[in-house]
Amino acid sequence: MEKETAASRAFLADLAPVEDAAWDEVETASGRRPRLSAEFWTSRQRQAANLHEISYRACYKPQLPRHFIERLTLPGERVYDPFSGRGTTALEAALMGRRVAANDLNPLSRMLAEPRLTPPEPAAVAARLADIPRAGASGGLDLSMFFHADTEAEVCGLRTWCLARETAGELDALDAWIRMVATNRLTGHSPGFFSVYTLPPNQAVSAEKQRQINAKRQQVPPYRDTHALILKKTRQLLSGLDTLALRNLATAAQDARFLTGEARSTPDLADGSVTLTVTSPPFLDVVDYVGDNWLRCWFNGLDAQAIGRGLSTHRTVEGWSQAMGEVFAELFRVTRPGGFVAFEVGEVRGGKLKLDEVALPLGLAAGFRAHGVLVNTQVFTKTAHIWGVDNNDKGTNSNRIVLFEKA
Repeated sequence: MEKETAASRAFLADLAPVEDAAWDEVETASGRRPRLSAEFWTSRQRQAANLHEISYRACYKPQLPRHFIERLTLPGERVYDPFSGRGTTALEAALMGRRVAANDLNPLSRMLAEPRLTPPEPAAVAARLADIPRAGASGGLDLSMFFHADTEAEVCGLRTWCLARETAGELDALDAWIRMVATNRLTGHSPGFFSVYTLPPNQAVSAEKQRQINAKRQQVPPYRDTHALILKKTRQLLSGLDTLALRNLATAAQDARFLTGEARSTPDLADGSVTLTVTSPPFLDVVDYVGDNWLRCWFNGLDAQAIGRGLSTHRTVEGWSQAMGEVFAELFRVTRPGGFVAFEVGEVRGGKLKLDEVALPLGLAAGFRAHGVLVNTQVFTKTAHIWGVDNNDKGTNSNRIVLFEKA
């Protein structure tokens, strides 16, 4: 065991060579595993592509998957994320010339991720927007606390268009792109969003809560030109994409696998087909995915409550461990020999519960070899505070990545 621990320690040090790194160990039933803490990547390191700038609750920075993709895979190998969220891992892998697979139980994930592998020209977006009526049926839902009446009519027009095209089997890549951008622009805290000022764009408050915000701020929803904002956001997302990035995206799109279902059962992924998984599962009951996404679900014709009943937001460590154990078993199946899993978790409940210490034995039980844990410490972010994941409580937050290998 000492020889194996020394080898894992050397592997981690080589994977993340930095100065001023701190070492400790995680105790498991099968022995101790090394844990290395330092600032391995920052938000400024290799500035991420603007194409990532689609907000989603509890998403990590693109620099995190990039760190492992560039060190543990080669171009053309498949990178996977079973809890895809907004698609950060899949998109970063595609930009780096890897094949991609992504899964999420929430259909919104695929709607937000897949269109960005085939980005359109702004002129084509403008032409399609000109065809979309600026009014549509609301379905009886009052959204006046969020939108000016004319803006609400435009939102309903976009919704009606996309739903009708999808029902008819006519929703094409342009429609999917417009739907993705509109979904992202529904509510936010700046004039770049369709709504009046509300909480940050990775969540949607309730109608009553928005009325309270409006009263407190003495605000009324101003008119926002939804078509102009979609076009503006399109240009922002596409800015900076060079010829190589566009070529890599197009290649990845040819055989990308976007799945919607349980992470513990992915029969569409073949045995041994994945070289690297980089993922971040739900952190117990920290995030209310249903409450945060109710408006996005309405816009896309999805049943938020039905989706919520299946999401893995466990309230106990035992429940979380049971579910993640099954996920690890499935990851072991789809990972090729010599492949890796980088499993990002955090600290919850005021830092008292470190989920890396819970996840490590789960991967071991599935058959993986555990190299140990990398803890990336960084300057505290407002987003982490919003999540309720304060992590280190003295001005920093951390990503805890348990690294496994399939022998």
